[in-house]
Amino acid sequence: MRKLACFAGSFSLGIFLTQYLLPVSWLLQGAAVCFAVACGALLLPERWRRRMLLAGVGLALALGWNWLYVREVQSPMEALAGQERQVTMTLCAYPSATDYGAKATVRIEGIPFGKAVYYGDASLLELRPGQTVMDTVLLRSAGTIRDDDVTTFTSKGIFLLATSRGTPEVKAGSVGSPRWWPAELGRAMQLRIARLFTGDTAAFLTAILTGDRSDLSVRADSDLSEAGLSHILAVSGMHCMFLLRMIQDVTGKHRRRLVAGWGIPVLAFYALLTGGSPSVVRACVMVVFYLTAPLFGRDSDGPTALTSALFCILLVNPFAAASISLQLSFGAMAGLLWVSDRLYRMLAGQGKHGKIFCFTASSISASVGALVFTWPLAAYYFGTLVLVSPLSNLLCLWAASGIFLTGLLTLGVSVIWLPLGTLFGLVPRLLIAYLLRVAHGLASLPYHALSMDNRYLWLWLIFVYALFTAACLGRSGRRRRYVLASVLAAVTLAASVRLWTGRYDDGRLHILALDVGQGASTLLCDSDSFALVDCGSSDSWYSAGSIAANRLRSMGCHQLDTLILTHYDTDHVNGVEELLALLPVKTLLVPDTADDSGVRESVLLAAAAHGTAVEIVTDTYTIPMGESTLQLYSTEGGETDNDSGLVLLCSREPHDFLITGDLDAAGERRLLEARQLPDIDILAVGHHGSASSTCEDLLDALEPETALISVGSGNSYGHPADETLRRLRKIGADIYRTDLQGTIELTLN
Repeated sequence: MRKLACFAGSFSLGIFLTQYLLPVSWLLQGAAVCFAVACGALLLPERWRRRMLLAGVGLALALGWNWLYVREVQSPMEALAGQERQVTMTLCAYPSATDYGAKATVRIEGIPFGKAVYYGDASLLELRPGQTVMDTVLLRSAGTIRDDDVTTFTSKGIFLLATSRGTPEVKAGSVGSPRWWPAELGRAMQLRIARLFTGDTAAFLTAILTGDRSDLSVRADSDLSEAGLSHILAVSGMHCMFLLRMIQDVTGKHRRRLVAGWGIPVLAFYALLTGGSPSVVRACVMVVFYLTAPLFGRDSDGPTALTSALFCILLVNPFAAASISLQLSFGAMAGLLWVSDRLYRMLAGQGKHGKIFCFTASSISASVGALVFTWPLAAYYFGTLVLVSPLSNLLCLWAASGIFLTGLLTLGVSVIWLPLGTLFGLVPRLLIAYLLRVAHGLASLPYHALSMDNRYLWLWLIFVYALFTAACLGRSGRRRRYVLASVLAAVTLAASVRLWTGRYDDGRLHILALDVGQGASTLLCDSDSFALVDCGSSDSWYSAGSIAANRLRSMGCHQLDTLILTHYDTDHVNGVEELLALLPVKTLLVPDTADDSGVRESVLLAAAAHGTAVEIVTDTYTIPMGESTLQLYSTEGGETDNDSGLVLLCSREPHDFLITGDLDAAGERRLLEARQLPDIDILAVGHHGSASSTCEDLLDALEPETALISVGSGNSYGHPADETLRRLRKIGADIYRTDLQGTIELTLN
């Protein structure tokens, strides 16, 4: 079976090369070169010939297949982008709610392979998988959104976004077909859970059983993420093994054919029920190899099963190589296969040990093994290095197993008699309460997670991996070398953190315009005092609260002194709740303005829930911050929400910095008339560079030397406007933009 691993691994490597390194125009030539090399392998000695031949053929097929997939699937679909046309779509899953209506994954009639996401109004939520919708839609490329490359969709085989432009006509389609039974059962499970449980208990059980974590509260979601436990809710090999063990307990472990006969279809059905994520598909394929290998007189081989699972996923969709969940799932499994067993043998040694020791040693080995390859990936993708992951997994994985098994049992019993199901539900309820409490406790520990905004941490990661690799290579005294490596890792980690935080404890004023896409979030730091002005983004692929919290923690801030909201537009405030869940905030300052959308109320409720004091600014408010002074001015009398809010002036002799929020020209003129503002050094350009803001009167009066523009790349509003840029250049201001430079940091003495 190792020959299969050689072929599947080479094919997978070729797909990753095409997705990350090789342009499409090179693929056919590259395939020809790989095939020629494979033919040349026939001249090698016998011991190398077969594997080199398989590797070369695998690479050639990968390059050729990726080229063919782009030509026959991706390109025809993306060629439709920009068109408005009438299409007929079949729903592939239950719709979900969005901020502006609902969305659903669909297949468009006439396009046999690729999928699309259809955006419509809230009436879409009433539909079921299999129903067809005829509608006039605007088609957009899912691989590029506002000039940003996005793999969220393409990694799932989705290449088009279809936005409703007409009146949908709904038909029954294939509703009730066996094809949709997994989705129907998944929805039935969700409804049953909602009858038995409430709050985060219901949301957690729904997530761990069906993979849908959309109802989990912000606090619970952030606690699980901060404690390194999010993978518990990602349906994966752990859940599949729970199901397999249940089947083995019913059928008998040694009745291999019976276990395989029941296990394979049940796991396949469960994979469809949970949406067919890469992690669950990987687990299912590996279980199939595990169950069927003995039936054919072959040994079950972990590397072969792992590479074959990757081959199957990438054969269906080469773009799945860019899936974060795929990379994390396969990275974790690779660590379990190649690291965990070796680590366990080192911990256990040659002696006999009790059950408690064996359980603890195996849990530690499994946790460390799963982290070996996923730690750098998680740090790269999520910008956070979770230090408590081994401890959290040790404390909580057993509970996750119990929740999954007792949750399924509860649902089954409740179908027979609901009151009995309620009684059985006490067990998963208690286990979920325990797990969430542990997650919250670990997430509250100082330095439980480190932000990768600290550039020294990347050097530390490289050093640590090199250190432990060197310790692993030796043949004698391995335990001693591992202990020494651990001590050196801890010391250098502390030094890396201190070196970075020391940059912001230098008695100077630091101004950071955070890159949150099309939104605003500005961080101010003077000595050991911190203030954040606004925290929001209209781009769904940016999490303003997480970005701000990570940056603050990387600077050594474990409690934010002041959070200021200039107004209640969502692109300025929708990250506040997550920020409050991730980092304690002493004081929240908000304007005394009306808000018909309910944003103000939700912000105030979140502040109350997290123990944050709220001050409503009605006129002028002064805040000392180190050697700097923050002056807040209330602006009233505007005709729009943008014209009524707060303006911030940050002063530190001899420098001044002004933030006007989204004030338009009329509001800026009223500000000049009502307040005696000094000449300023730095201006946060109003309303993301809109043409209606940053008027000539304001620029002539304040004469800013530097302009900061917080704006999203390729945004649909056309920000910053050419007119605004011309006005700034006219006065000779240096212009910095987050869409071009990313997060902008200025330091003032």
